[in-house]
Amino acid sequence: MLYGITAAATALLFSALLTGVLRTPALRLGITDRRRRRPLPLSGGTAVALATVLVAGGADAVGLVPLGAGVGRVVAAAGCVALLGLAADLRRLRWWVTPAGTAVAAGFVVPYEETGAAAGAAAVAWIAVVTTAFRGLDHADGVAGAVGAVGAFGVAACATAELMDGLAALLGVLAAALAGFLLHNWFPARAGLGSAGALFTGFLLAASAVFVRAGQGIGAGAAVLYALTAVACADAALVVLGRRLDRRAVTRGRPDHLGHRLRRLGIAPRAVPVLLGAGSAGGVLVAVCVHTGRLPAGAAWWVAAVAAVPVLVLVRRRRPVTPVFRPRQRVASTSSQVSERLRVRSG
Repeated sequence: MLYGITAAATALLFSALLTGVLRTPALRLGITDRRRRRPLPLSGGTAVALATVLVAGGADAVGLVPLGAGVGRVVAAAGCVALLGLAADLRRLRWWVTPAGTAVAAGFVVPYEETGAAAGAAAVAWIAVVTTAFRGLDHADGVAGAVGAVGAFGVAACATAELMDGLAALLGVLAAALAGFLLHNWFPARAGLGSAGALFTGFLLAASAVFVRAGQGIGAGAAVLYALTAVACADAALVVLGRRLDRRAVTRGRPDHLGHRLRRLGIAPRAVPVLLGAGSAGGVLVAVCVHTGRLPAGAAWWVAAVAAVPVLVLVRRRRPVTPVFRPRQRVASTSSQVSERLRVRSG
């Protein structure tokens, strides 16, 4: 326990320091996002990934916090996904590249000997979908970090219940690294997570959740996996449904995510991540209770019903269209109109 707390504290400090140090290189390399009409360096993604991998890998190498069989493969795959996200931050990739790469990485970490072929293929698809959905949370200050940290604590609790101490320590390190990043990402943000950090966090959460639930009931497993990532799933559903109703391409980015829509309702920027973090905590609590047998699997339907309410409400509130004002054009006068005006004036 003491070694795990030490590793988490080290990850928090390392992530906070590295996020600040990498801000200038990110600006010079053009790894930026556009917020509040100015470039935002996306140094947090690299910082979170490096802090998590180096601290967890170092603790495992020296024997302080052994990760256990199979967990090292999850960390390595998450690192590869982070590199793919970094490539997406550096240059525009086709929309299908990151989901396809994530699915390939997920194919190497799913324990097929416990899930079976069919359930394993479904797990690969679910990891790819959740990882892509988590990328959409990094469009408002503090949201991705808050939701990711809460989700990491939830999966760590499930891993602890299964006596997977190494996996629980890894997720504790991830939560601490995200907390260190949040010191720079709280409104007004000085650094962003970017595709590298968002994909890394989403993949590590989804793959670890599959790793914990492998070999258990499919129905209860699906309920736990959904409840752990309810906010990311709700955001993805809102974006897809809203863009389809507007007859726009689903893959074309727009300010129509949960964070954007809540801001347009008048909610303060600092309150948005708190509100979504609280919603994520509610889903995580249900997931942990279902996993430990304190609640039936049907309790996840309540999480789905609660998440559906804001999705249906917000999707009906379209973004207001700013009217376009055109300057009044003067119509050229004809010769007869000029003559008439002169006659009236002379008379």
